[in-house]
Amino acid sequence: MSRKIDRLPDGELEVMQAVWDCQPPVTRGDVEEKLKDTHPLASTTILTLLTRLTQKGALVMEKRGRVNGYTPTFTRQEYLAAQSGRMIRKLCGGDLHLFATALCDSGLSREELEELSRLLEEGEL
Repeated sequence: MSRKIDRLPDGELEVMQAVWDCQPPVTRGDVEEKLKDTHPLASTTILTLLTRLTQKGALVMEKRGRVNGYTPTFTRQEYLAAQSGRMIRKLCGGDLHLFATALCDSGLSREELEELSRLLEEGEL
């Protein structure tokens, strides 16, 4: 991935999570439906967040009659990779040992840590 993907504020990230969970192009109604049980937001708030994400280049908007459709410009995996690298550099000074120690102290279960170790050993990450 060659382009820089900036960190998204929490509200925008929640909307992006909903967009990634839907089949694009996604409408405001699709996002509202995805968020209604966990993070209910007013329609106007969702539209504002979709507009911000479009202005930032995270989404592309296309008119579909009277409805706007939104398509992400990067995947969830690309976002996670960019933010993970950023976190290691900013919070841990690039020190992978410090990052691994913090990850072990983060509350992950033994099973989760063993799965991470297995993925690393088998080259699946």
